[in-house]
Amino acid sequence: MTKKSKALSIALVAIVGMVQAQEAELAMATVDTTSNTKRVKLDGIAAVIGDYVILESDIDKTLIDLQNQGASTEDVTRCGLLGKLMEDRLYAHQAVQDSLLVSDDMVNAQSDRQIQQLTQQIGSVEKMLSYYKKSDMESFREELFEINKLRMLSEKMQGKIVEEIEVTPEEVRQFFYKIPEDERPVFGAELEIAQIVKQPEAPEEEKQKVINQLKEIRQDVLENDASFKVKAILYTQDGASRANGGLYSMTKETQFVKEFKDVAFSLNEGEISEPFETIFGYHIILVEKVRGQERDVRHILMTPEIPQSAIDKAVKELDSIRQQVLDGKYTFAEAALNFSDEKETKFDGGLLRNPINFDSRFELTKMDPTLYNQVRNLKDGEISRPIREDDPRGGPPKFKIMKISNRYDEHEADFAKDYMKIQELALREKQFKAIKEWMDEHIEDTYIHVDPDNRDCDFANNWVKE
Repeated sequence: MTKKSKALSIALVAIVGMVQAQEAELAMATVDTTSNTKRVKLDGIAAVIGDYVILESDIDKTLIDLQNQGASTEDVTRCGLLGKLMEDRLYAHQAVQDSLLVSDDMVNAQSDRQIQQLTQQIGSVEKMLSYYKKSDMESFREELFEINKLRMLSEKMQGKIVEEIEVTPEEVRQFFYKIPEDERPVFGAELEIAQIVKQPEAPEEEKQKVINQLKEIRQDVLENDASFKVKAILYTQDGASRANGGLYSMTKETQFVKEFKDVAFSLNEGEISEPFETIFGYHIILVEKVRGQERDVRHILMTPEIPQSAIDKAVKELDSIRQQVLDGKYTFAEAALNFSDEKETKFDGGLLRNPINFDSRFELTKMDPTLYNQVRNLKDGEISRPIREDDPRGGPPKFKIMKISNRYDEHEADFAKDYMKIQELALREKQFKAIKEWMDEHIEDTYIHVDPDNRDCDFANNWVKE
């Protein structure tokens, strides 16, 4: 693959992601057509894809949303936006045909999260409605619902297309060596980071207090017909799901901890679990809806209070471990194996894994800002003082000492040293080709009408079926 063709592929994927993100995060702006002093073209149909109609105003709204978010629109054309909107509707149309359904509860939960975020960013519900030129919350919710449902159907269809695509080592090798040497990618400076973690524990009496409270909530729901959703809004300590009443939609492949999934999939529809423990604290789960392999669950999370004495003890232990490593009694890897409370890293010398590709390297320009700030001032061989890290998902805080194990300067891709990154690029190319083949096939099989005014567009796909 040449740099030019690869850049084109990456650019197309970037535009897809960018426009989808805007459609998911924003309600559409409206155009004032009431003025008597200005003639306005009546809204027309730009294209029809299966059961979906795309209006000319939809293109305008998408462009306005991009501009409102500060995204560069210099290289975004009206034809390009129309092509992207048509792709989304083709995915959504085929998702419905293939019975890849999205529940209204899932869509409403996403809309609720967005409304909460937008209200916090803008300042109030009234300001938010004014900003998006909506007269009332109902009309705003309706439009947001339609945007989110289409986006979620589209994502589900795209996920199905690529879910079973893998690349073999031989495919990775062929992908890499067909790139001319002078066109091979350059990877930025990277770090390998190791850590030793101590997790302060709550005393047994605090744990039991939380268990008893969860049992009382469960009993109230079962015996008095209390609302689990309302209870979750009032009591859960999971900030990500509180606004939706503790709601998550999940399959067995969804990224939840094993204990949570085991309980969720052991219950029948309408059942509520007994309190159980995960790394985040104690939960109860209500299975609200079962749809084949997917289910909607509500949960309430409560975390036992950790006393200051337990926090002080963890910090003291880390200070002692740090000093023993500096004194040469243990290597950092040996100390991680012997003393770290983090199972995911202790057996690998404390080495962190990049959540994007599970490689051990973190590219400086793409690092999570929190992680970057924790290690940016560390010199080679230096070990940090104990650092507190609060869990954004609602779990208890942990404390850790950190070390930069290796540094890698900016360099041209090397097949042996950068195999994981090259594998990721090869997989993306294979997925892109699969999506292109799927798109070509389903464009032929689906009713598509493009308005004559838009048929001169140089679309990436054969929408006019020439």
